[in-house]
Amino acid sequence: MIMSAEKENIPSGSNFIRGIIERDLAENKFASKKWAGSPGCADHQKAGQVDTAKIRTRFPPEPNGYLHIGHAKSIFLNFGLARDYEGICHLRFDDTNPEKESQEYVDSISEMVSWLGFGWENGKENNLYYASDYFDFMYQSAEALITHGHAYVDSQTADEMRINRGTLTEAGKDSPYRNRSVEENLTLFREMRDGKHADGSLVLRAKIDMASPNINMRDPAIYRIRRAHHHNTGDTWCIYPMYTFAHPIEDALEQITHSICTLEFEDQRPFYDWLMERLVEAGLLCNPVPHQYEFARLNLTYVVLSKRKLIQLVEEKHVSGWDDPRLPTLAGARRRGYTPAGFKLFTDRIGVSKADSWIEYTILEDCMREVLNIDAERRIAVLDPIKLVIDNYPLDSNGKSQSEDCFAPNHPLKPELGKRVIQLSKELWIEREDFMEVPSKGFFRLTPNGMVRMRYGYVVKCTGCEKDAQGNVTVVHCEYLPDTKSGTPGSDSVKVKGNIHWVSAAHAYEADIRMYDRLFKEANPGSGDRDFLDDINPNSVTTIKAQLELALKEAKPAESFQFERHGYFVVDRKDSLAGKPVFNRTVTLRDAWQK
Repeated sequence: MIMSAEKENIPSGSNFIRGIIERDLAENKFASKKWAGSPGCADHQKAGQVDTAKIRTRFPPEPNGYLHIGHAKSIFLNFGLARDYEGICHLRFDDTNPEKESQEYVDSISEMVSWLGFGWENGKENNLYYASDYFDFMYQSAEALITHGHAYVDSQTADEMRINRGTLTEAGKDSPYRNRSVEENLTLFREMRDGKHADGSLVLRAKIDMASPNINMRDPAIYRIRRAHHHNTGDTWCIYPMYTFAHPIEDALEQITHSICTLEFEDQRPFYDWLMERLVEAGLLCNPVPHQYEFARLNLTYVVLSKRKLIQLVEEKHVSGWDDPRLPTLAGARRRGYTPAGFKLFTDRIGVSKADSWIEYTILEDCMREVLNIDAERRIAVLDPIKLVIDNYPLDSNGKSQSEDCFAPNHPLKPELGKRVIQLSKELWIEREDFMEVPSKGFFRLTPNGMVRMRYGYVVKCTGCEKDAQGNVTVVHCEYLPDTKSGTPGSDSVKVKGNIHWVSAAHAYEADIRMYDRLFKEANPGSGDRDFLDDINPNSVTTIKAQLELALKEAKPAESFQFERHGYFVVDRKDSLAGKPVFNRTVTLRDAWQK
């Protein structure tokens, strides 16, 4: 059952977790908490000094997949709270499930946390931890529970345990093995550890209350037999702790003050508290113990954040890999050109609450636009090129087209970045949509006998066009007005309504542009009885050949630009070569999905 903030006596405010922390600090709740410089049990920490970190939080991903946009919210929350309240945030890998975990995921998670701007080295401390480093203590804790009559080894099958667990309206039934003696339980548990029993044949369960209204308190399993190679401990163990047992212990050993997780773990909090109380009673942990707080996870339209579904998309090759720019993974978002600053703005904007809600994807895109509008320099790219010939443009002494310098600001909001030179010549590339032989109402670009300003250049008058055998326009002709160059006294002598961008055909270069769109065409992929794969957008990526201004030829991987009139683009960090960048569209200039 989800409890309200009022029932939990949680301070009000836009971020209820900040309210909790401020209350705890005001009450000096952790003023005497000690830290021995590393995680450890009660005796270890008691030998330490009073912790200089006013709070300790943690970001505890399981290394069984790549981080996604939802994890960014948790990263900014946990690391941000530690930063703002003179605390420390740990990066901890919850690696208690060896069958699904790997070093590849560990490395990718570390990389993405760093990319978002956070580290885990604090002075002489390196606060990077692995749950598997605590396996010895977890085993010791399990034996302590057995010794004090709080745990037993169950020989029921998985089906029997499920049936006897009961339902939301019906109490569970005690296991026939629930009253085994302490000695028998210790013997069996040690045999489990020593590999004397088959996988799945025995489990260790906490002994709590099979009639509890909270099913999670009906003697939950805390250890199971699983012969699997572990990325960190190898084949040392053939029994592994369950997440709900391991996680509170990890928090306690690391002296975490505020264990922040998402709402699906709210019903697990009573077990978290129960376990802390039992281990303090056994002398293995000391007060104050960590407390768990829950917030609403990120639900974002037009994406799937389920690890199972993301794995399916990758393994069935619906996308090119974990860093496909269409995926909501942080690796994919980075490759698409999304920025840490954009994610920070996004997480600030959506806030932290206890109420589940859906966030429109447009909010994320708007945040990226806002940041890129400030950060990205401007460049010119013609994405659907057609030739424009200035028939009266002068030739040089050799009868060849001459060229001249035009000047464009690198950033209209940052004059200190100066201007760059773009070459103008007789033949240019313009957008195909900037010419209409029979103009529609409100069309103010190139039309027969119509005039427009070439951005940063001259006013030109259209004199006609050439067509191929199918009637398609292939070349547009015009004449320029020599006294109207931008930046000169005569630039305002002729008034026009239209303004078009261009690149010199003699100085431009051709490049691949990947036009990325949303991976799914439906706001809630797979809702109802649909297969989420049926909602994949078949036009989520197209590759085009575009004509770009020469300055872009030397763009480096991960550099972002605003292509004037088109949107924001980034140099692909994977497929680009020196002098031959490939560009990915990050986001359009405005919401292209508006209804």
